[in-house]
Amino acid sequence: MRRDEPFAQVIDPSHRSIDTGTLASILDGAGLSVDEFLEIL
Repeated sequence: MRRDEPFAQVIDPSHRSIDTGTLASILDGAGLSVDEFLEIL
């Protein structure tokens, strides 16, 4: 996923489940905390 203004790029894995470290890295790249991510869900 990519946004140009301001630039941001996030990996969106197509797996049914992902490792905790992978999720943490994705959230970090998106600038989201775990709590912010859970609110979005």
